[in-house]
Amino acid sequence: MINNLPFAIRPYQPAEESQVVTLWHQCKLVVPWNDPHRDIALKLQVQPHLFLVGTLGTAVIATIMAGYEGHRGWLNYLAVSPEHQRHGLGRRMVEEATALLKAEGCPKINLQIRASNTEVIAFYTRLGFTVDDVVSMGKRL
Repeated sequence: MINNLPFAIRPYQPAEESQVVTLWHQCKLVVPWNDPHRDIALKLQVQPHLFLVGTLGTAVIATIMAGYEGHRGWLNYLAVSPEHQRHGLGRRMVEEATALLKAEGCPKINLQIRASNTEVIAFYTRLGFTVDDVVSMGKRL
């Protein structure tokens, strides 16, 4: 309960798109090369049940986007509204996504964090994530 409202985690619903995009902007997750509306549309085509929102009443105050391609799971777009951070909601979102990935048979979760984002690195370290001895590479298509 937060402010006498129950915090609930459930799959995203398309009517929540503007709330989600606003939250991502508030949390500084949107970068010029990623269109958040496009990212949502793409996620809804692949495992939409792994796109979760955390709500207080009708307000979306948290998100996480998970995926599993048969070898590794991934976490993206973890966000908690700034006014609700540091109350364990991010942990709860990660735990819920982790449980769903585990139920699908996922053996390991990967995520990428900008090296300069030390606060988020510390958050995931507290959750048991470790730095893998790998090089992350990408190619924009």
